[in-house]
Amino acid sequence: MTGLLVVTAVPAEAEAIRAGLTASTAPAPPDVTVPPDVTVLPDVTVPPDVTVLPVGVGPAVAGAATARLLALAEAAGRPYRAVVSAGIAGGFAGRVAVGGTVLADRSVAADLGAESPAGFIPVEDLGMPPELLGGGRTVLADPALLARLRAALPGATVGTVLTVSTVTGTAASTAALAERHPDAVAEAMEGYGVAVAAAQAGVPFAELRTVSNPIGPRDRSAWRMREAFAALTAAAAALH
Repeated sequence: MTGLLVVTAVPAEAEAIRAGLTASTAPAPPDVTVPPDVTVLPDVTVPPDVTVLPVGVGPAVAGAATARLLALAEAAGRPYRAVVSAGIAGGFAGRVAVGGTVLADRSVAADLGAESPAGFIPVEDLGMPPELLGGGRTVLADPALLARLRAALPGATVGTVLTVSTVTGTAASTAALAERHPDAVAEAMEGYGVAVAAAQAGVPFAELRTVSNPIGPRDRSAWRMREAFAALTAAAAALH
């Protein structure tokens, strides 16, 4: 069995995680099947039981790429033991601080549903059976994997991490999202897609995020990317 697969949206996130994994081994172990069109970052070492790959932005491409990686590894007789979706996120003010670390107890497809005059209708309330939804729009983190990450990151905030296809950028949409998801601590764009791919493959899943900005009206001057990437590098030690 191959080790842990960590997927990020963009190379910068993967580089931050790799920087936190200190071992003198090759970036991709020789027994890991990596498609030729998937970026493998050079010149940064990772432990031999961890593979870190950027797979793209948004739930569709992240889910599809993760499913492909899992299928190729399984076909090669070296399935991954777990998958972690990791990277930068926006955090709900008052629930997690900028620069903080978040562990998802569940990943939720927050905008999967329908609008109506009365408000948002979750997709499960539209009469569709769960089997057509990949098990539903909520995927729970694997309890054992989450427990291990929590033990390694005792300062992390644990809660729901929302997956959105459109990043929240107004006060009104932030308030509506926070009201619909009172346990949510952060939002990102890939977790649910990766979670569904893992669930379909029967592989344990978790989501790890660090917070670069408060969710709310879009204001790039409020983003603290350096702090978020530094936190991601620090949190990466928990993945070894």
